[in-house]
Amino acid sequence: MKSGISVAEASAIALGATRTLAPESVPTPEALGRVLAQDVRSDRTLPPADCSAMDGYALRAGDAAPGRALPVVYEVAAGGQASRPLAEGEAARIFTGAPVPPGADCVVRQEDTLAEDGQVTIQITPTGGDHIRLAGEDVRSGDVVLDAGTPIGPAQIGMLVSLGRTIARVHARPRVAVLSGGDELVEPDEDASGGRIVSSNGYSLVAQCQEAGAEARNLGIARDTPDALEALLRAGLSSDVIVSSAGVSVGDHDHVRPVLEKLGCELVFWGVKMKPGYPIVFGRIGESGPLVFGLPGNPVSAMVTFELFVRPTLLKMAGHTRLFRPRVEATLAETLEKKPGRAHYVRVHLERDEAGLRARTTGNQSSGVLRSMTQAQGLLHFPADAERLEAGAVASVQILDRRFGDETDPPA
Repeated sequence: MKSGISVAEASAIALGATRTLAPESVPTPEALGRVLAQDVRSDRTLPPADCSAMDGYALRAGDAAPGRALPVVYEVAAGGQASRPLAEGEAARIFTGAPVPPGADCVVRQEDTLAEDGQVTIQITPTGGDHIRLAGEDVRSGDVVLDAGTPIGPAQIGMLVSLGRTIARVHARPRVAVLSGGDELVEPDEDASGGRIVSSNGYSLVAQCQEAGAEARNLGIARDTPDALEALLRAGLSSDVIVSSAGVSVGDHDHVRPVLEKLGCELVFWGVKMKPGYPIVFGRIGESGPLVFGLPGNPVSAMVTFELFVRPTLLKMAGHTRLFRPRVEATLAETLEKKPGRAHYVRVHLERDEAGLRARTTGNQSSGVLRSMTQAQGLLHFPADAERLEAGAVASVQILDRRFGDETDPPA
């Protein structure tokens, strides 16, 4: 088992042990956020025929001129068909999405006409092709419209149903079992007096799993005995990933590592040169069993190590290829200092001014100050070998807040 490795090495090890989950079929409306497991090839042409992009009148451009009146011989509604080809000098009332009648080569918008007594007077000089969507303009039969590996968003849902695909073939969601450990922990509705602590980790970690698109269940709190911990870990063996918090250090009541070994878990690494979150364990139970992440018990340490190691693993399992949060460069608003040897991940708030982005710490950086995570928009990377980052220096910040960059004002 490796110990005291870098963040980059630990990330590479965890992702190298991660397999993409097998495909499954789900109703297309339920596929939002999933990843396509196969190419989607169209057997349709969209639109299937030249159609009108506007409500107006279909005609020959050469028949129209400002002030000229043409007889309206029929109308074509969306979903309908022309009763016959248009003859020279004729117009047809047409609606958005309706097929353009044979013989017509343009559509004049309703706003550019005057209709009365079965005739329409054209008030502009149209050009052939005006306001016509050509057959196959969107999709042609045989096109690969969506590639395997494409994350499914609202546009992809619309595209799939446009192609008549009511079922989507997607990668399965990772199933995650989350547990916490410690005699001092209580559930949120239990008595938290006398030095007891509400077990927030189980809830924040489940929420982080769900945000990453995984299915997560909170197995609860394991008391500080090997038997209690083993019972909860066994309950998670049917999952793809087990995430535990606390009990991964070297104290008398830190039982995670020995219990995992008893369950047949190959421990791959323990301890990553980072702060917060040094005492993290990673392993795998058997050839086909779950990956196991033993995270630290302090709330910030648990959340930060989840972000750096567990979240990318879950995304890879689900078929994603972009596994990491976006990163930006920001100017430090204050000087930071630390001892060399470990990379620090500093919780920061980001401000935008005329010079660009400025990063300011959220205050107390203790790994037990959960409030700092509620205020953090990103994690600033303070490199392992650095001792000091001066105010005004540029640093890399991994974005945490999905709302970052959202504006309060509407678009112009």
